Amino acid sequence: MIPFSNVPNDVRVPLFYAEVDNSQANTATAIQRTLIIGQMTDLGIASPDIPQICGGVGDAQAKYGINSQLAAMFAAYRKNDDFGEVWCLPLADPDDAPQASTTITITGTPEKNGVISLYVGAGGYWANGTGLYQIPVSTVSTVASIAAAIANTINSDVKAPVSAEVSPTNVITLTAVHAGETGNEIDVRLNYLDTLGGQATPLGLTIVIASQNLEGGVSNPSLNDALANLGDTTFDFIVCPYKDTASLDALDGFLNERWSWSQQLYGGYFAVNSGTFGDQTTLGSSRNNPHGSILGVYDSPTPSWLIAAQYTGAIVQSLKNDPGRPLQTLPIVGMFAPKAENRFELTERNALLYNGISTFTVGDDGTCRIEAIITTYQTNAFGSPDNSFLKIETMYLLAYILRFMKTRITSKYGRVKLAANGTRFAQGAAIVTPNIIRADVIAAYQELEFNGYVQDADAFAKGLIVEQNAQNKNRVDVLWPGTLINQLNIFALLAQFKL
Repeated sequence: MIPFSNVPNDVRVPLFYAEVDNSQANTATAIQRTLIIGQMTDLGIASPDIPQICGGVGDAQAKYGINSQLAAMFAAYRKNDDFGEVWCLPLADPDDAPQASTTITITGTPEKNGVISLYVGAGGYWANGTGLYQIPVSTVSTVASIAAAIANTINSDVKAPVSAEVSPTNVITLTAVHAGETGNEIDVRLNYLDTLGGQATPLGLTIVIASQNLEGGVSNPSLNDALANLGDTTFDFIVCPYKDTASLDALDGFLNERWSWSQQLYGGYFAVNSGTFGDQTTLGSSRNNPHGSILGVYDSPTPSWLIAAQYTGAIVQSLKNDPGRPLQTLPIVGMFAPKAENRFELTERNALLYNGISTFTVGDDGTCRIEAIITTYQTNAFGSPDNSFLKIETMYLLAYILRFMKTRITSKYGRVKLAANGTRFAQGAAIVTPNIIRADVIAAYQELEFNGYVQDADAFAKGLIVEQNAQNKNRVDVLWPGTLINQLNIFALLAQFKL
């Protein structure tokens, strides 16, 4: 019996009729989108809290403002992932929030010609993509002319994340473009490359930056309304520019629902915490969710919200291509490394990985690379240590496998009848039994094993249970005892030599 869906049995007009059944041909995979959350400026034309797909950097500049946090994050992300589909979720600055600022004071008289190398948010797409503003100085320069030159150089950069103003006493005030806490993440420093890189303050000048980071910004925009507007569109990778409790709680709750049986949308968010080792462990120990990852950074001149976009972009292609492959050693393009003395040591990084904080390393050439991206999930409902959702690879493997199984089942069994095991019916009939489904589930698992997502198909087949529900005979219940593929993260060797 052939299970036609449309060709009727009572047709008498000759001769040839054909219908198409795609239930055996569906090999499509879900689109894995990235969502970047960030603040827009008045120069943008987009509506706050409304998500929209974004094309290139120019499109982001037009929609969200050429000097906006969101346009900068988009550009930083694209340096690491130049192909995937990216959406943006623009936010307005928090109402009545102050703007962070700092001051630069210059004294003395230049004794030799030179160049002031001032970094403002190093690694940003302003200042030719480096965040470096260089101001020539000669022996005839005065404090007033130098201060004016610094301010003019910054203000002439339409992408700059700060504005500059010179007081009558020649003190330069840098003020963040955005209101709120986001401005506090903008680092201002001199001579990042030091004398070995040809950077030094001209002899005779003293330049004092009041605080290395802008300060005084308070409050972040609420995410609740903006997240509610995402609807049922899937976003596997969410870039979060914030680390405050309200923002992270909002994302935790949002993604908990997306991983529920009723939504099955999945996804995770990625944030950065900029602070000391103590700051990292304090934040990490306060979080406990399998859908959020926080990278711990201290003293990088790159704003934390830019790093969030950069490291998310760095891992996206790998997680899309093969979610089981370890992420270690992937480069984070555009991120400026902390000074050597301020990088977390091995013992500190190991401790961070036990406190819900992800880590990176820095090579001899200054390149920042992914070391381990983990979730903040650390304990179960009873407060006992639980590493089941520790690795980010685990979460994306699960999402891939569940989507794979959903596609397989909905394609093959969208319109079939269910019979008990042992029922005799015509070959080709649109009927299945639990045993038929069981065989298909085992075949699907073997395909997943061959492609490197799971392992031990024999044990899976032994543990698999497929049965007709005792109360609802129109329902099949499945216990799927799969074993996910592992990652080679540790290679331990005991050199037990002899003489």
